[in-house]
Amino acid sequence: TAGPVNLGGWTAANGRYTVRVVLADDANELPVKRQNNTSERPLFVGRGANLPYDMYEAEEGTVGGGAQVLAPNRTIGDLAGEASGRRAVTLNNNGAYVEWTTKAPANALVTRFSIPDAPGGGGINSTLNIYVDGVLHKPISLTSKHIWLYGAEAGPSDSPSAGAPRHLYDEANVLLDATIPAGSRIRLQKDPANSTTYAIDFINLEQVSPRANPDPARYKVPNGFSHSDVQNALDAVRMDTSGTLTGVYLPAGTYETSQKFQVYGKPVKVVGAGMWFTRFQTPTSQQNTDAGFRVEPSASGSSFEHLAFFGNYTNRIDGPGKVWGELKDVDDMTLDNVWVEHTVCAYWGVSVSGLTITNSRFRDTFADAVNMTNGSTDNLVANSEGRSNGDDAFALFSATDQGASTGNHGNVFENLTATLTWRAAGIAVYGGYDNVFRNLYIADQLTYSGITISSLDFGYPFIGFGASPPTRFENISLIRSGGHFWGAQTFPAIWIFSASKEFRGIRVTDVDIVDPTYSGIMFQTKYTGSQPENPVTDTVFTNVSISGARRSGDAFDAKSGFAIWANEMPEPGQGPAVGSATFNNLRLTDNDVDIRNTTSTFTIIRN
Repeated sequence: TAGPVNLGGWTAANGRYTVRVVLADDANELPVKRQNNTSERPLFVGRGANLPYDMYEAEEGTVGGGAQVLAPNRTIGDLAGEASGRRAVTLNNNGAYVEWTTKAPANALVTRFSIPDAPGGGGINSTLNIYVDGVLHKPISLTSKHIWLYGAEAGPSDSPSAGAPRHLYDEANVLLDATIPAGSRIRLQKDPANSTTYAIDFINLEQVSPRANPDPARYKVPNGFSHSDVQNALDAVRMDTSGTLTGVYLPAGTYETSQKFQVYGKPVKVVGAGMWFTRFQTPTSQQNTDAGFRVEPSASGSSFEHLAFFGNYTNRIDGPGKVWGELKDVDDMTLDNVWVEHTVCAYWGVSVSGLTITNSRFRDTFADAVNMTNGSTDNLVANSEGRSNGDDAFALFSATDQGASTGNHGNVFENLTATLTWRAAGIAVYGGYDNVFRNLYIADQLTYSGITISSLDFGYPFIGFGASPPTRFENISLIRSGGHFWGAQTFPAIWIFSASKEFRGIRVTDVDIVDPTYSGIMFQTKYTGSQPENPVTDTVFTNVSISGARRSGDAFDAKSGFAIWANEMPEPGQGPAVGSATFNNLRLTDNDVDIRNTTSTFTIIRN
């Protein structure tokens, strides 16, 4: 065209038009899985952690040699039901393989896998061969000692005699012998040397290299790789009166430890050669060893960067097992580029402020990845992932049992990924005010909600939700979230539970819920006898889409298929939802029932 042309408010100039395309919220059009924060679909842009690996799902690879792609389901104790995307590939005979073409150069591999337990429990060890472009590269070592729990869902045992199995997957990692170029074919294959059967959920590939000592004059290097070598280096920094030493540099290697390192007296910077290279390891011949870092308030301002910690836990024991745990009044601490596996928790803070956790990986824990409580304020958790955590992946709990006078507030949780949470939620907030959860990708929770917003006090002194500033959830994708737990109770993608204390000041904005297991958003209220304890008040949802809430077809079918559900059913200690919530610009598609509210006690206002 010659000159500007107006097209319904859109202007073109110099012969070029600017066109805005808005995709429909049809579940069939949405991708079923996130590819590490990159997608052509706007639903996923900017949501979740952007970590430096590429994801390759097994069911999206090429299979051969008798490998089988499992049909999807949502069944606990099933190899597909407990997998990412609820699908996996089995390699049960010699020659069976799954293969992918690499997107980028890589020299490090992680696989999520399942192999059988020993007949009496305790796990087995095996290998699986890695091929590159059809040539055997090296085997990866696998163990099932950290998986296979049995029996009671709330307190499973690692003994097969306890009952039905659950918790079927673990992860293993290996440095490759050389960098594999982009466009290579990388394969996992069962050969005669690989002694068992295998299920493969996915692999991650990335390019890594060790980091040098950032300042040899100021960072003490341990004399060796033992616990005492590291503790001596920490003590040397603490006792240095010249002001020269500010930190400890941990060269590449495996650091054996079976107890807590003591960090006190003054802040110290602990820097490794990279999470793939500097690795703390508790004894593999033991189990459930309580080790990690005990940081005292006198060491506030300490940092731990570019290192990994691998525990030896095989079941949940409440209390010990936190790598950075029970840190009371330890402020201004930094965790950056840390990797934690096979512990109970990675981080647990009590009345902490100024904490920064960034660029980190918390995987295969038996409880929370990160939890803060007792008036914890002004903390930042960003660009990190919780994967296969055994309680809430990222949580705030506003207990006051250790002296807090206010609820948790001023905390920001942003650009987080929480997937495959196998007990409890991806994100959970219990009470407090002025906390922000934004830019999140949450998927494949196995038993619970993707997001829990609850004022339940669990019997602790506790402060409920404050009205101002509100608790905010913004820019979130929830995919295949929800499950069943506590017997017959089903959980949605977002669980709103008004319970022991006041429930108010909740703002949920720009959220997409896709393919929830039972329901999209569920409102529920705690009762004492026949009396509700607290109503849902001052709760507003804006720009929320829910698609694909379908009937489950399982034993809990009657509690499924609702995009929004004001739960009318009497659960143990609960009853019909009480209160109200407002929805602005609510979009509902392809749900069995869009809104179910048969109560006389709850009001859904839709604008």
